[in-house]
Amino acid sequence: MARFRSGAEWAPFPSRVDMWIEKLTDGVVAVDTPIGPRYVQPNFVQRAYLMWTFRNFFSLPQQVLRPSERRLIDRLWTENRFVSLSVAGAHDRPVIGRVERRAPVQAEVLPFRKPAIRESMIRESMSASQPAEQSREAASA
Repeated sequence: MARFRSGAEWAPFPSRVDMWIEKLTDGVVAVDTPIGPRYVQPNFVQRAYLMWTFRNFFSLPQQVLRPSERRLIDRLWTENRFVSLSVAGAHDRPVIGRVERRAPVQAEVLPFRKPAIRESMIRESMSASQPAEQSREAASA
């Protein structure tokens, strides 16, 4: 590994810029599946686009991605652009980000509930208030 100059001293670790360059040249995207993560290899322009998407987060749920980003991930998935990281030296490939593919949650349908106040109680309260209103009108006349 080459040493990178940091001020007046030699730094043994690459800088953030060097990591971005590695992601741009060799980066892969991890996609969560029920059987474990799968890694897809985007082309150069797609890597740049996905680096911008994952600039602040390493992992994002698929639901928060924009429609164009979802289409890109789906296209990489359907084109079988998979990369095996079990090959010797493949673990050195930088991961741009991880897409969490969760199964959509089904909303539970609840049965219709009856209102807390019954109609008969409403009618009784309305009929009890009508004579009081009539007596107020008579008193004001």
